[in-house]
Amino acid sequence: MATTINSTIEGRLDREISSFLKQSRLEDYHIELNKAVTYEDFLSNKMLIIVAIRTGIPYSLFGLIQAYTPFTENDWANFLDISTKSLQRYKTTAEHHFKPIHSEKIIEMAEVTKVGLDVFGSMEKLRLWLTTPNYALGSLKPIELLKDSYGKELVISELTRINYGILV
Repeated sequence: MATTINSTIEGRLDREISSFLKQSRLEDYHIELNKAVTYEDFLSNKMLIIVAIRTGIPYSLFGLIQAYTPFTENDWANFLDISTKSLQRYKTTAEHHFKPIHSEKIIEMAEVTKVGLDVFGSMEKLRLWLTTPNYALGSLKPIELLKDSYGKELVISELTRINYGILV
């Protein structure tokens, strides 16, 4: 059941990313797209990420990313350093685009989710790992480190080590 939900969200993410990028000013960055871009393609293309950050992630895309990640609304409010009330208000505003600073954080959390799913294979296992104190991360919960980019890099590095079988 969870796999079906994830695949449905993935399909919607693919469509939303393609639509968003078509509306972005890619020519300003000398980027030409000859095909629809998938969510996976997007997360592996740093130039497209830069365009998205500078354009500002629309709430419609954020809502799908939020549904796809293992993070709660409170987690997102904490990561973005805004209140849950603001997040709820943005949801009701049809064309809200996040500021570049928030857009960057949204994409960072999408990257953490992608790497975590590659390592653990399921959202439940990733969520458990994120909320369990980790000796290699100073006995902190990985989710506690995701508020800033240095902490995010530590979490991704630890996920990479786990993926290669290097345990502390």
